[in-house]
Amino acid sequence: MRYSIWRVGVFIAALVWPLLWLYEAWSFALGPDPGKVLVDRLGLGVLILLLITLSMTPLQKLSGWAGWIAVRRQLGLWCFAYVVLHLAAYCVFILGLDWSQLGVELSKRPYIIVGALGFLGLLALAVTSNRYSRRRLGVRWKKLHRLVYVILGLGLLHMLWIVRADLKEWVIYASIGALLLIIRVPPVMRRIPRLTAKKTSSATKA
Repeated sequence: MRYSIWRVGVFIAALVWPLLWLYEAWSFALGPDPGKVLVDRLGLGVLILLLITLSMTPLQKLSGWAGWIAVRRQLGLWCFAYVVLHLAAYCVFILGLDWSQLGVELSKRPYIIVGALGFLGLLALAVTSNRYSRRRLGVRWKKLHRLVYVILGLGLLHMLWIVRADLKEWVIYASIGALLLIIRVPPVMRRIPRLTAKKTSSATKA
């Protein structure tokens, strides 16, 4: 099977991080409030994986290597897996499975609603990521999966609301996200293969 080693490598890399964070939380290696740190890390992991997933198409166009696209669906599903873990960690470590506190949390931290909308968006994409859904939905499938750009915006807004005091890290992720969106503008996207061809031609002549 083509790219099987590459696929397995991506799978292992995506699996290792949450397992490591869970172990560190269990062994109290994440400081005095390991639950909160675990929730934050899983949430950041969702955003990073989402950015990596969105970078697969530009990388394929720039390099001409189809392996990037071969793991795009897997990375998207890992985004959903991480957001499920993020939500589960929040329910266990922040709410303490006390659902009566959810209303209080929502009133104090409205960014939770933004995060919940992002979760629902990723759920819709994960459920329809299979070939059957693609055939069934036809042209509507692409329209539905453009929801990923809205989800990215929600994820960045969710993070911005949380880290208002220190925006340095947020600006990095927002800049990468903005670049990935600009690249997808049709005139820019059409120029990428031309630029790649020019570089290859120049390298051959040299």
